[in-house]
Amino acid sequence: MASITALRSTAPDLTRPLVASSREVPLMSSEALVLENVTRAFGALRAVDDVSLSVLAGEKRAILGANGAGKTTLFNAITGDFPPTSGRIRFFGEDVTYMDPFERIRKGLRRTYQSSLLFRDLSVRDNLFLAVRGVANARFSFRRAGKNHPSTLATQELLERGRLTHIADELVSNLAHGQQRQLEIAIALAGAPRLILFDEPAAGLSPAERRELVKLLTSLPSHMSFVLIEHDLEIALRVVEKVTVMHNGAVIKTGTPSDIENDAQVQAIYMGGKH
Repeated sequence: MASITALRSTAPDLTRPLVASSREVPLMSSEALVLENVTRAFGALRAVDDVSLSVLAGEKRAILGANGAGKTTLFNAITGDFPPTSGRIRFFGEDVTYMDPFERIRKGLRRTYQSSLLFRDLSVRDNLFLAVRGVANARFSFRRAGKNHPSTLATQELLERGRLTHIADELVSNLAHGQQRQLEIAIALAGAPRLILFDEPAAGLSPAERRELVKLLTSLPSHMSFVLIEHDLEIALRVVEKVTVMHNGAVIKTGTPSDIENDAQVQAIYMGGKH
């Protein structure tokens, strides 16, 4: 098998976002994500209530909160699955508040979900190849990709980056739960994302799988931003630089992992007291 160094010498630059033309390049910004007074209501229920926050380029952020705090709904607003009822969302300086989800993907926004969204009857390699092709400029081409095709080489690099090379040809249906989570993260890395939203990636993992997840998250490139929803505080506080706590749809605290871990209000609302 070719080394990762050799692959990088011939593979496309995966650190560069895919754009169709110079007109699609967003304004330069030191902030990867900015939410301004974002609200998402379902009838009388304000699942996300006037949330404002910003995530710097390259920043690793966790969003914590009890079930029903509004975390996943906030992700849905950011990705466009359920656009905000009011407020504004900026992605690297560009207003994407009501942009279609696929357009946000093209601009470098990615997401994983609480429930696995994988092709279970295909191999790990094939799942990654489809992810690579899905964000490539020539994604509608019917030509078969050879071993030296950019998409093939990019797939191999994702296998390496996702620590999945040893199970590349296994069917997804045969994988352990933790391996499926690793595959979802590797899929989210396709096409040079600039920011990834991870929705509870440690859910259901064994202790060994959780350790592997920490290694994977801490190995992500320093220029890549991510926002993590996670109930496992041991994981969340180890892999991020900043933490935002939500309660009843609103942001109540933002600080360093140490600040949040020792905050009395957070302990009372989220942790149920000193832990």
